[in-house]
Amino acid sequence: MALAAAPLEARAQVSMAKPVQIGFAGGAALPTSDLSETANTGFNGTLTVGFNPALVPVGIRVDGAYNQFGVKSILGGGNIHSTSVTGNIVYKIPGATVSPYGIGGAGWYNLGGSGGVQSESHFGWNVGGGISMALSGFDTFIEARYNQVQMSNGDPSVKFIPVTFGVMF
Repeated sequence: MALAAAPLEARAQVSMAKPVQIGFAGGAALPTSDLSETANTGFNGTLTVGFNPALVPVGIRVDGAYNQFGVKSILGGGNIHSTSVTGNIVYKIPGATVSPYGIGGAGWYNLGGSGGVQSESHFGWNVGGGISMALSGFDTFIEARYNQVQMSNGDPSVKFIPVTFGVMF
């Protein structure tokens, strides 16, 4: 009987998600690969809108994010930043209070920096995961996502991992 009741319980928890959520997040942005040779750990700020269909563990999230990294002092200082707008698929594993999830998507990334660095726009993608926890009237989440911005003209791609804490209403 317990096995037969488990799917019903999971479906009930998925359906309790609000159909539309708005939120924000912030945290550290970790440069990886070639970016880590020129930049220090930075920060991230994200605004997000989530769409959660009833009775399904798959949702859609649109994120607007800003990541900034300090240029290592041996290169003269300054900063490198990325502004992005991405569309993401979220697969949430239902849970009573804590729900792990996977997230991935693609979108537009604009890269620039201080000191007269010209900004450039490129396609990029991200993949990662997190844990969300429903509280009274809102949800909190912690997530990490690998981002890769595809550069043109044979330049190395820009790669970084924001680790964020957020709130969804």
